[in-house]
Amino acid sequence: MESGTTASELIDGRIRELPDWRGDMLGHVRSLIHAAVPEVVEEWKWRGVPVWSHGGILCTGETYKDKVKLTFAKGAALPDPSGLFNASLDGNARRAIDIYEGDHVDAEALKALIRTAAQLNAAKSKAGRQA
Repeated sequence: MESGTTASELIDGRIRELPDWRGDMLGHVRSLIHAAVPEVVEEWKWRGVPVWSHGGILCTGETYKDKVKLTFAKGAALPDPSGLFNASLDGNARRAIDIYEGDHVDAEALKALIRTAAQLNAAKSKAGRQA
């Protein structure tokens, strides 16, 4: 990270540098993440990947030429009753949501998934302290 620049400022910059629908979508999902878990911590990892954490990584927000990808670090352990996960479905740990131009994001379902990810991190953290 550049000296004196916060992760949140770097994420702001990433959103601004994407002048098409991807910047708008990254900003939208970011606002939903903050609405779901107001105490979320923004990080900037792996040479330019926005990361949202709360007791551990919740998800990353990568942008590609044709999509915005939200990758949930522990997605395989999360219930997904709304069927948001549509990528990385065969991995042992991660699950992802690929969002393409014109896709509608179910805001309530995404916020519920983010809250569940935060609860899973908190439960794992608590179990580790009790061991």
